[in-house]
Amino acid sequence: MSATASIEAHAPGAVGSPALRQAAVLTGALAVWGLVYWSLPAVAEWLTTSILGLSRPKPLGAAVEFFLFEVPKVLLLLTPVVFVVGVVRSFFTPERTRRVLARRREAVGGVLAALLGVVTPFCSCSAVPLFVGFVTTGVPLGVTFSFLVSAPMVNEVALALLFALFGWKVAALYAGTGLAVAIVAGTVIGRLRLEGWVEPWVFAVKPRGERPAEETLHWPDRIGAGREAVREIVARVWPYVVAGIAVGASIHGYVPQSFMASFMGRDAWWSVPLAVLIGIPLYSNAAGIVPIVQALLGKGAALGTVLAFMMAVIGLSLPEMVILRKVLTVRLIAVFVAVVGTGILFVGYLFNLVL
Repeated sequence: MSATASIEAHAPGAVGSPALRQAAVLTGALAVWGLVYWSLPAVAEWLTTSILGLSRPKPLGAAVEFFLFEVPKVLLLLTPVVFVVGVVRSFFTPERTRRVLARRREAVGGVLAALLGVVTPFCSCSAVPLFVGFVTTGVPLGVTFSFLVSAPMVNEVALALLFALFGWKVAALYAGTGLAVAIVAGTVIGRLRLEGWVEPWVFAVKPRGERPAEETLHWPDRIGAGREAVREIVARVWPYVVAGIAVGASIHGYVPQSFMASFMGRDAWWSVPLAVLIGIPLYSNAAGIVPIVQALLGKGAALGTVLAFMMAVIGLSLPEMVILRKVLTVRLIAVFVAVVGTGILFVGYLFNLVL
């Protein structure tokens, strides 16, 4: 294909161009998505009462209908969210993030790192290479920790699902408090000057030389990145979604509202620290924990307690601590858990007090 033909193929108005075909496919997919999504309540009720013969007022019927409705609902919400995230992430590579943060002062860098943690590709398995890359390229330790806290805690999937399920106020509370915890935690760890508590081999790693210029992506390529994100992420998280909804369905059908209100209500002073302690050893991602949050709130649990539980599960998970042990000493991990855990406790108590 000649250079002229290639430019014409990528032109926005070109007949049969990849961008135009992708726009048509996305429009059709969105129409089908809307039709399926709005039919879910009727389908779940029909399956529960007519096909399975269960009575909705009874615990089993209520739990089954909750499960049959929430599984496709959350997966349907997750698919466009992950698609958009995949497109956005095509603008923010880890290498670009590292270069940006290395040029910032610690105070500004902590805020920027927390914000970039929301959109930069990150998972527990990438914690070690990201940490090594940040430290060896001159990113301050406190800034690095702001990123490490924000990236899993202020999860864009959880943010979008919370917005879809509970509205913008709950989503904004989650995002704002999560970013605040990440910024404060990074600032505290940075001020403590704990570089000596990083495993020595990390500083012995030589930084890589300048990378070649990053490839410029066209919109068809970015749309393709969104589709690839859907295939990769949804395929990885759907078991957690189903498991989380199964737990949520059990809570919805069988746990009395009075019990949950006394156990995770605002009146029990010990509910917030207990929620954090329960959340740390659990292993789940944001897509799997949001349905449990939905069921807990529906049964009378306090918002602050539930937010603390969710943040502990996502931001202080035991598997991530095990992975970080490769680059951090036990003392620094303990400081990390103590600082972030204190921030989560403050968030829980604050929102139980004011809401």
